[in-house]
Amino acid sequence: MKTDTERDFPLSGLYRLIDANLNRLREGIRVLEDIERFIYDNKQLSQKLKSLRHRCRINAYEQYLHERDIIGDVLKETTASESQRENLQALQLSNMKRAQESARVLEESFKLIDTEEAEQFKQIRYALYNIEKELSK
Repeated sequence: MKTDTERDFPLSGLYRLIDANLNRLREGIRVLEDIERFIYDNKQLSQKLKSLRHRCRINAYEQYLHERDIIGDVLKETTASESQRENLQALQLSNMKRAQESARVLEESFKLIDTEEAEQFKQIRYALYNIEKELSK
């Protein structure tokens, strides 16, 4: 049996995973940003979220985009829990968690190929934890 370090994995699958989570991360942050901007008129927090979203960039993005496979995604269907939100706070929480989880996936995935990128997503994740605390006030 091969150990984890000896196991081969398809780089195309890893790139696909990175592409999907990068999209989720930016989308989740954008929802939060727009709520703070258009509903609460909170310039400071919406600007903080916008700046954070702009940090969600990677080198050589095209190679990851090339591996995108929406048609082949085995879990692309929306689940019942994803199809509605109880209120604005639930909408914020679901998007915050989406962004945090995606940042963690990106951090862990980049540990396999680019430790500097991994550290960048770790810092983004920690920033999201702090923003989540601000939103709860």
